[in-house]
Amino acid sequence: MPDDARAIENLILSYAECVDAGDLEGLADLLADATIGLEAMADGLRGREKILGLFSSTIQMHEDGTPRTKHVTTNILVKVDDAAGTATARSYFTVLQQATGQGLQTIVAGRYQDRFARDEKGWRFVERRFQTDLIGDVSRHLKAGPEILGGG
Repeated sequence: MPDDARAIENLILSYAECVDAGDLEGLADLLADATIGLEAMADGLRGREKILGLFSSTIQMHEDGTPRTKHVTTNILVKVDDAAGTATARSYFTVLQQATGQGLQTIVAGRYQDRFARDEKGWRFVERRFQTDLIGDVSRHLKAGPEILGGG
């Protein structure tokens, strides 16, 4: 079971790595089989192309091809149901950004609620819900306003 928990933590951390690298194709691949959305949303978004479209239309990329962010994921708690081949996890996220003409800032913080399933290829995301708890200046991170984050 510790190997399963580590594999799931690696998926959670891969999400942050993809976003910060500006690898939206990799992000869409990572979440291709998942439903994503705000914690408060009854429905979510599902499907690789829809997920890619969402991130492409909302995240601002800068001159270096990245959003100039670092997603810091902490307080990861993984629970594995080995017999069922499923798992859940919850974690905190804090997003730092340093765009041109801007000092290093914390721009948003919140929580992820994740579900996973295991198949012959290993673990994969089934659902990723996020809850925004704190919102700073996201004007150089999001193409839309902070209301897209659904928090307060």
